[in-house]
Amino acid sequence: MTRIQTVLIANRGEIAVRVARACAEAGIRSVAVYADQDVDAMHVRAADAAVALGGSTAAETYLDIPSLLEAARASGADAVHPGYGFLSESAAFARAVEDAGLTWIGPAPESIEALGDKVSARRIAVEAGAPLAPGIDRPLEGAHEAVAFAEEHGLPIVVKAAFGGGGRGMRIARTLEEVPEAFEAASREAVGAFGRGECFVERYLEHPRHVEAQVLGDGHGRVVVVGDRDCSLQRRSQKLLEEAPAPGLTDEQRARIHAAARDICAAVDYRGAGTVEFLLAADGTIAFLEVNTRLQVEHPVTEMVTGVDLVREQLRIAEGRGISFDATPAPSGHAIELRVNAEDPGRGFLPSPGLVTVLRAPGGPGVRWDAGVEAGDRVEAAFDSLAAKLIVHAPDRDAALVRLRRALGELEVEGVATVAPFALAVLDEPAFSTDGFAVSTQWIEAELMPRLEPQLRPAPAPADALRRVAIEVDGRRVVLGLPEALLAAAAGAGGGAPAAPARDEAAVEAPVPGTLVRWFVDDGAEVAEGQEVAVLDAMKMETKALAHRAGTIARVLEEGAAASVGETIARID
Repeated sequence: MTRIQTVLIANRGEIAVRVARACAEAGIRSVAVYADQDVDAMHVRAADAAVALGGSTAAETYLDIPSLLEAARASGADAVHPGYGFLSESAAFARAVEDAGLTWIGPAPESIEALGDKVSARRIAVEAGAPLAPGIDRPLEGAHEAVAFAEEHGLPIVVKAAFGGGGRGMRIARTLEEVPEAFEAASREAVGAFGRGECFVERYLEHPRHVEAQVLGDGHGRVVVVGDRDCSLQRRSQKLLEEAPAPGLTDEQRARIHAAARDICAAVDYRGAGTVEFLLAADGTIAFLEVNTRLQVEHPVTEMVTGVDLVREQLRIAEGRGISFDATPAPSGHAIELRVNAEDPGRGFLPSPGLVTVLRAPGGPGVRWDAGVEAGDRVEAAFDSLAAKLIVHAPDRDAALVRLRRALGELEVEGVATVAPFALAVLDEPAFSTDGFAVSTQWIEAELMPRLEPQLRPAPAPADALRRVAIEVDGRRVVLGLPEALLAAAAGAGGGAPAAPARDEAAVEAPVPGTLVRWFVDDGAEVAEGQEVAVLDAMKMETKALAHRAGTIARVLEEGAAASVGETIARID
């Protein structure tokens, strides 16, 4: 048995704050890490200590294994908690942590490899007798195999990254002509988000619900299902609103989901917290989807209805003390979580990074607020759009819906757009009511988005970069990181304000800050107004840039280049 003394939190945002709080309650010292733009972020302030990673992109910081291990060494950490996203499902990171003599607060690397690879996970699910949709149980060699599968098994199909998650690296094709681009887009997005582009294919169930089971394993074959959740309200295959327990399941459906989740994880001696996801079709068909070998964003709803602190259980299991309870707790009441993303639903859920000028969080009975930002903080364009989570708990689902409406009425955010207006619109929908519950994973795009209005908001501004300067303090060389805006202000002190440049009528501007990952047209090609010309990856989602007028395009930025919002990526003459 190992007693953890100091945990390095290899993440950022609200989950890093959540882990730091759990560590404080467990009497464990916490260490945050940060990218340049996170130097004064909320998760840095919440931890007992913080270490700079020296970079501004995910690849340079939260995805850089050597930098994270060096931060653990420098801070004296003896354990690493990966949170979710980033390297949380990386077997290579888990193995590197353990090889460094540190405690990995998560599943064994072998379990991550077996279940994190969706192809391997399908095989384990078959052996466990779990329900499955038809699919190819190996990585595709190319788009032609996806086409052949669609011709044999029918449409629609879904191409998914073997090492993906959170809706990234996943594309749906409803015609044969769409299949090659679906394969290419899924592979490209998977490489950008997870570093690996292998994909597989399976039949896509139209209009299913998304139901999942939360599990805890002790690493020795004992697995306890903590409860189930419904996560059907999604956009771009990423969840927006989750609840527990999953409404409307029959006793037989719930028992089958719990049993399959338990058996799949027991087969690999699962250790720690994990989630087994399923699709539930309108005809009652249940199909295994994937296993997320980490804590989920939506874990608070399970905590609210069971009283189980899942992060404390992770710490306990990592120390070798096992699970603190023996069987699935009977749920008490109903809980609902809204992901308060900095996105504008009226503009197709476009990311809305920038400065949070006003933030008044709701409170009162049955309300929990898990945040990664406070007023005065920035939602950073380089990372995920999740700013906070609003969770409510009440004796039953109808009371929880009333409480969520009340809490949303108290929430005030200025400076960035959020999904709060979308949530209020959802609460008015008969399809989301308890008696008429009929939402699915495509319901938002198909039914609700066309009726959403854009929010009034300032244009997203690029984040301040840090410039590192070597100085001497008391005879010792230290490196000081200063915001470039501060240095520029100092250099230009006393000067007049520069005149704003005239707008270039020929410019194709980046709709969001991000990385230009692909051009759809050749340099010098003729384009039509409204034609898709490029795609940018922003906050882990792809956004397409459109031609604002017809003419001949001249590309300004190359693939792989970073673009700020409004920056010219091409000109059309």
